[in-house]
Amino acid sequence: MTAKVFSPGHSTDYWALGILLSGIGTIGTALNIVTTTICMRCRGMTLNRMPLLVWLYFVTCCMVFLAIGPLTAAQIMLLIDRYLGAHFFDTQAGGSAVLWMHFFWIFGHPEVYILVLPAFGFANEIIPVFSRKAIFGYPAMVAATVAIGFISLSVWAHHMFTVGLGAGANAFFTLATMIIAVPTGIKIFNWIATLWGGKIRFTVAMMFCAAFLFQFLVAGLTGIMLSSSPFDWQLSGSYFVVAHFHYVLVGAILFTIFAAFYYWFPKMSGRMLNERLGKWHFWLFLIGFHLTFDFMHIPGVLGMPRRIYTYQFDRGWAIWNLIVSSGVVFQVLAIACFVFNLVQSYFRGTIAGPDPWDAWTLEWSTASPPPSYNFAAIPEVKSRRPLWDAKHPDDPDSNYEP
Repeated sequence: MTAKVFSPGHSTDYWALGILLSGIGTIGTALNIVTTTICMRCRGMTLNRMPLLVWLYFVTCCMVFLAIGPLTAAQIMLLIDRYLGAHFFDTQAGGSAVLWMHFFWIFGHPEVYILVLPAFGFANEIIPVFSRKAIFGYPAMVAATVAIGFISLSVWAHHMFTVGLGAGANAFFTLATMIIAVPTGIKIFNWIATLWGGKIRFTVAMMFCAAFLFQFLVAGLTGIMLSSSPFDWQLSGSYFVVAHFHYVLVGAILFTIFAAFYYWFPKMSGRMLNERLGKWHFWLFLIGFHLTFDFMHIPGVLGMPRRIYTYQFDRGWAIWNLIVSSGVVFQVLAIACFVFNLVQSYFRGTIAGPDPWDAWTLEWSTASPPPSYNFAAIPEVKSRRPLWDAKHPDDPDSNYEP
């Protein structure tokens, strides 16, 4: 069978089986979160009062239901090609390699948003707390999240402009990709509006979120550039695309994951992370990130393709790759600071108490770390900031839901 000729042995089979099993686990987790969100909210916790982090998880899990199916179907079709003599993807027997690309990217591009939406959720929780302001435009943030979930399912073929889809398909996917920038832009505007006029506390968590805002904006702008099929035709498969993607994966997702660690570590462990070490972590990683991924755009524009391990010296890429590689040194030092901070703080960190940040959501109303039962009595929610209402019952803004 041709499929087994080009990839002999069982490594591909184990890979396909692993993808199938991980897809089942992913769908099971998504079903758990969606069911919990719909059926197990406490009294007063209407959809209009849910924390934005929960909204982002909810939409992410709904996307999982739709995105994992095509990937699973592709693995099953591949196994049928390999063992039952089908020719779905065998071009020598009338199959289509482009069909595989469609199946993969119908999953692959929504997967980018499946990764980044929880990162948005972290920012939605952290930025208001350290700005001392309620999130600006809660309904717009929810609507933008739902819009991203829908539109992300119709942009997959912008990864395939170079395979010859035709002018009509190229125009549609260019337009769809540009349209998805609108709800994303709404989110960036709302985060900036939340910061505007706030009493900002630049804790390490907030510093990572501030960097995330700038870096995700840059990632979005380079994404809009690549959404134009003539521009993408020149840069598809180049280091420019690698730089853009890592601006999303690292500059947006990883930075907010770090922010989430510094924000929720006290709740998980009962101890504070060291802020001084955290600032070393932040600045070293920020410098390393920009040295690596800012300058990676340049060899991409100069024509350096991805997936190569060497090249001729006269290409003009050497100095840029040297700068790109130098950034890794700063990133390694930053991660060493982070790991050391985690270990030291877990055993010797300052006792956090239940609410070290003067936060607003219910997890901060119980002990740190939380007891196994979470709450001695199930709380009742009367606004989007229930803990703030409990701590400041005479505040005129309590229970206010703009």
